[in-house]
Amino acid sequence: FVSELRLVKDEYEIAQMRHAVEVTARGFDDIVADLPRIIATPRGERAVEGVFHHRARVEGNGEGYDTIAASGPHACYLHWTRNDGAVVPGDLILIDAGVEVDSLYTADITRTLPVSGTFSPIQRRVYETVREAADAAFAAARPGVTFRSVHEAAMKVIATRVAEWGLLPVSAEEALDADAGGHHRRYMVHGTSHHLGIDVHDCAQARREMYYDGILEPGMVFTIEPGLYFQIDDLTVPEEYRGIGVRIEDDILMTADGPENLSAGIPRTADEVEAWIARLSA
Repeated sequence: FVSELRLVKDEYEIAQMRHAVEVTARGFDDIVADLPRIIATPRGERAVEGVFHHRARVEGNGEGYDTIAASGPHACYLHWTRNDGAVVPGDLILIDAGVEVDSLYTADITRTLPVSGTFSPIQRRVYETVREAADAAFAAARPGVTFRSVHEAAMKVIATRVAEWGLLPVSAEEALDADAGGHHRRYMVHGTSHHLGIDVHDCAQARREMYYDGILEPGMVFTIEPGLYFQIDDLTVPEEYRGIGVRIEDDILMTADGPENLSAGIPRTADEVEAWIARLSA
């Protein structure tokens, strides 16, 4: 199958994907630098999309997929691409965007930013939990382990933390039970990883035994993108959580020595994100 032939990238492909990530990083910098104007625009989400589109067209072929600029409760929609809402101080904005370079290889990166420049305590709690899950997934990714083990590592963190917050009717261990659990999936409803390349969801036609149940090999490029999403009308969580959506997504190259985060240069921790906004949008 052609999809399976694309699972492992060669040196040229890897170089193209590095380039795509580099241009995407500049696009994110553009957005952060333009936050004051974006906030002042009635449809600020569309302004975010426009800023990124300019970078993608100037330095690449365009976007690899429709940009997601999801402010406030819109971040709880996994693929919010209407991008017609305001960007309001005090809210978070989830930006999922990737530049497709002229060779047609694309990046796929997500960052969640506090619009005001500073996370509230509850926003920081959710954000840092998602980052912890991403870090656990990264630590689990090694040549020779299954692709799905990366997802399992992230889910263990998510289940543990939401159980500690009192949001589950069962323990984290019970929630993680493959047959009787899954309660934490109410708040994390997608997979942690997918392959990346010419298509944003690359190798999608590969057989399950080669993809989800397949073994990680050097040359594979994939995302790590856990999230937490608390719908604005979800009465199963305290009001302070409602309307918060956070995802952190990085592009990972598997090497013989372990994973390399190609997008590590884009701020990830809550402190780094706050400093990034202070530096570029002041």
